[in-house]
Formats: sequence, C-alpha cells, structure tokens
Amino acid sequence: MYGGGMRQVGVLAAAGVVALEKMTKRLAEDHANAQLLARGIAGIPGLKIDPEQAHTNIVIFDISDSGLSLDEWLARLKSRGVLAIGISSTELRMVTHHDVSRTDCETALAAVREVAATRE
Repeated sequence: MYGGGMRQVGVLAAAGVVALEKMTKRLAEDHANAQLLARGIAGIPGLKIDPEQAHTNIVIFDISDSGLSLDEWLARLKSRGVLAIGISSTELRMVTHHDVSRTDCETALAAVREVAATRE
C-alpha cells in the first residue's frame, strides 16, 4: 500500500516512463555483458556454467568444485570490489544492469579468476 489517495503517483509513473523509454534500449548491452561474464566463467577450472543458458542479464554459476565455501567466495569477491549473492550453498548470482559497464564486467571476471585460483 502506498497510502490513501496515492497523491504522489506521478513519482511512480515517472520511473515507469524512464524504464520503458530509455532502459529497454540498453537491454542488449546488459545481455552482452552477462554473456561476457558467463563465457569467461565457463573457462575457469572449478566453476560450472553453461553460457548458452545465460539468456538475460543474470549470471548464475556453480562453485561446488572450487574448493571454497560460499561465504569464502562472497568475502573474497567483496574484498576485490565485486558484489554477488549466493542463491544456494553452491551457486552464486551476478547481475548486469545500467550501472555496470563492460569494463566493470571485465574487472569482475578478473576477480572471479583470482578467487578461483586461491584455494587456501
């Protein structure tokens, strides 16, 4: 509920207008960035992902053969400036969007490679 008469409905409508008029043109870029991540992750030993299944801006990969726990992954990525979330005890999710550039995705991929290489 937004309250009695929704007097500020214009604020909500403005976000919808921006999304429809400007952000849909960016979707191809977000999807291309997600493919960059998915294809890069697919080549890292200990990680599992099928890049052909990454059809949107969401990239989910399996870390079960990496030798590191989910919490270790999340902490090590965060220390490198990369945020991800766990969606199970063995899967991480990364999402591309308008605030994530191709350079950011390359940086994230480098961080994933670094973390995967450290099996302490």
